[in-house]
Amino acid sequence: MYMYEFYPYFTNDGSVGLFSPSDDDIYHSTYGAASEAYEKFIFPAELDRYFYNNNEIKILDICFGIGYNSKSFLNYFLNFKKKFLVNKKTLSEYNEKIYTDNVNIQNYNDSTDTNNKINQKNILYSAKIYSDNNSNKIAIQPATWFNNFKIYIKAIDTDKTLAYLSPFINSKSAPPKNYKLPFKNESIQKLLLKRTGNDNKIQKSLIMYPDELNIIILNKIIESNPDILSNSDIETLLSNKKFRKYFNASICSLFNFYKIQGGNYTRKWQLNAFLHNIYYKYLSKRHKKVFNSLLYKNFNFELKIKDARAELKDDTNSYNLIFLDAFTPAKCPCLWTLDFFKLLYNHLEANGMIFTYSNSAAVRNAFLNAGFSVGKIYNESAGKFMGTLATKNCDLIKYPLSEYDLGLIKTRAGIFYRDENLTALNEAILDRHKTEVENSSLISSSKYIKQNKTKGNK
Repeated sequence: MYMYEFYPYFTNDGSVGLFSPSDDDIYHSTYGAASEAYEKFIFPAELDRYFYNNNEIKILDICFGIGYNSKSFLNYFLNFKKKFLVNKKTLSEYNEKIYTDNVNIQNYNDSTDTNNKINQKNILYSAKIYSDNNSNKIAIQPATWFNNFKIYIKAIDTDKTLAYLSPFINSKSAPPKNYKLPFKNESIQKLLLKRTGNDNKIQKSLIMYPDELNIIILNKIIESNPDILSNSDIETLLSNKKFRKYFNASICSLFNFYKIQGGNYTRKWQLNAFLHNIYYKYLSKRHKKVFNSLLYKNFNFELKIKDARAELKDDTNSYNLIFLDAFTPAKCPCLWTLDFFKLLYNHLEANGMIFTYSNSAAVRNAFLNAGFSVGKIYNESAGKFMGTLATKNCDLIKYPLSEYDLGLIKTRAGIFYRDENLTALNEAILDRHKTEVENSSLISSSKYIKQNKTKGNK
């Protein structure tokens, strides 16, 4: 028995993806489930810049699934710390100013050079700058910055089992050699290339989530959802030999310990021995402070198993980043409607951003009509645009919609979904949308595309 109707498989970067036979569709890209999270949700957010300018972040992860977007953010944060808190002993020190409009280190001179003048209001702080033997300049963040930076993530999903499985999902540097799908699907198998993790353009350290990160997520889920310890579906899946290679063995062992202990008396020496072998075995000295900091001080994670529409109606938070990773609009339109986007608008900070993988003209049109400025996400690895950015601040848009994109929005393809009461079933939303498209006098998208191909404007 597979995960309900979901079938796990290794994608090309070694991370686990899911396939739905009932929809005959994948939930994660075959080129890499983890890579997709970084390229469509993490890298476009330009987090280095954000970390320099702020001391806290609030993230809304809609359709948490098996947790790739949230875990990728946390892993990026840990790697940012390693990158900018470097060993000062090997570097030469001097002073320089850091500016909010350019996170890259600049040579700034307070002279009368008119080409080098920068608005003094943009100065973030004066920092110690170090230069290594190769004259590479590195900004040193104060040690207190990392320890005090606050992270809050609200994760929402309706599938409790998948969300509970998130800390257990395996992360490798490459799929097993000559890997074959555990189910029959020729189209997916053709997309699974024989390659190693080194072929992927994303750093291996980012693709592979460290065990301490999964331990943090597991503990946070247990805190907010203690019923995971008695969930029979989770127990069945984790103990199924067919799925063993898809789950992290050490995290499974820790989970079993939590279940066995369950508040019962445990001899102190047994507890200490177990924690030493399982809990701390994979935590190097340099990670223990990170682990303790995120776990006990400044990392707050809430997992809500609920319809996102209902959850956000009662939510009073506003967010800096929103990851909208719902299933395709054609099959799950309830989280892609104009009315849901208006709700998201009320939950987004003035300089906040919403990221989604969808390129749909209907989705982009709904964002525009909800009051957002809308742009595109550029995927550097693929060399093309793959996704949509929505924000209240148009200055944050690096790649605006083209004339072609805006024209496509004015066709029938741009007719968005509606759900005024935020309670409609997907089937009702789809039926209403179908009727509206059929009765529309707008040009069809196919005719528009054909015309623009003829003109060479695409």
